[in-house]
Amino acid sequence: MSQPRELRQHRARLESAWSRWVPQMKAAGTRPLGAEALRQDVTESWLRSLDSVDPALDSAPVTDGGAVHRRWLGSPLRRPVDGLADELRGIAEDAGFVTAVTDETGTILWTCGGRTMRRRAERVNFAPGGRWDEGAMGTNALSLALRTGRPTSVFSAEHLVSALHGWVCYCAPVHGPDGRVLGVLDMSTTWDRSNPLAMSTVRSLVAGIESLLRTAPPPADVVPGPVELTCLGTGEAVRGGVPLPLRPRQLEILTLLALERDGFTPGRLREALYGDRAVTASTFKAEISHLRRALDGGVATRRYALTVPVSCDAGEVLRALERGDAETALRLYRGPLLPRSEAPGIEEWRTHLEVAVREAVLASPSPEHALRYGERAPYDAEVHEHALRLLGPRDTRRALAMGRLTTALR
Repeated sequence: MSQPRELRQHRARLESAWSRWVPQMKAAGTRPLGAEALRQDVTESWLRSLDSVDPALDSAPVTDGGAVHRRWLGSPLRRPVDGLADELRGIAEDAGFVTAVTDETGTILWTCGGRTMRRRAERVNFAPGGRWDEGAMGTNALSLALRTGRPTSVFSAEHLVSALHGWVCYCAPVHGPDGRVLGVLDMSTTWDRSNPLAMSTVRSLVAGIESLLRTAPPPADVVPGPVELTCLGTGEAVRGGVPLPLRPRQLEILTLLALERDGFTPGRLREALYGDRAVTASTFKAEISHLRRALDGGVATRRYALTVPVSCDAGEVLRALERGDAETALRLYRGPLLPRSEAPGIEEWRTHLEVAVREAVLASPSPEHALRYGERAPYDAEVHEHALRLLGPRDTRRALAMGRLTTALR
């Protein structure tokens, strides 16, 4: 199977079989006669998967990002994988593979590989946070290894999902000292680089990980705190008391992702950052990559979304307003959102916040709210008039509100 011509022929046969048998299995719900030429474990997996997985799926679903990061930090696999990281990266980059480590559920926790292969893998969410269990992504090497507890490979159209037909994957489960499956190690590449020696490499690496598991102490249960993002009146991101080295553009991206937790498609995020400006795709992706590194991989691929916890003062203001808590919203609202930013998405959110806070002030029966907001809005006559209406005739603060109104009306 090592010759290119033989590989192409084998792939063509599998594509033909997939096109013939998958629709029949989906319609009948049984393994049809004539499919015996295919691997039994593959066709049985196709049958199971078709109940929950659409073969036209374009990428793996992504699990909650913050949970993924915390899971990796507490995983028993983290310490031995860190110990072999240089070897894993060297093999992956030299051989043109992308290597992944999952937990026992099939969720990817860690990856490495050359830039080109990682980018290809990210298109199908073969990246931290991607779910590759059989119920989420159908027949693939990771799901079969988890199900059987044995090393396995899946080539081209043996994958149920057609978006994976350009791949070949070699995978082996990692067992803990007690025999329990802790996750899997997977090495994947394009189908034309299929090599039977890859499986022996995976087995050898898994043996190394399992050896370290038997000798390494359990991982410390240390989870870094959330990122604390301050974007009202200024712009700064801190984690564990240490400022993150983010440029203004990366702070804009972090702010947008913090305010829209469902994330952005690449095109929509690019438009929110640059509008109609001509900016190369490489420039845009470089900003995302820098932010992802600063957050220890905390930005999902395919659809950009945060995968680590981030507390954001602007988000807290919005939540306070939703509760009708004008007092908390005014206390937290320290100024416009990233006041120096000209990104269209930031400008839109800035206006939204300013209007929402102002309307809450005008609806509040508390003169303190109008006075406090009026201090930051010296030319907003309507707010000062509202304060005067709420202040009693003997309240000495009327002079302050009247002075502000006079200034605003000049």
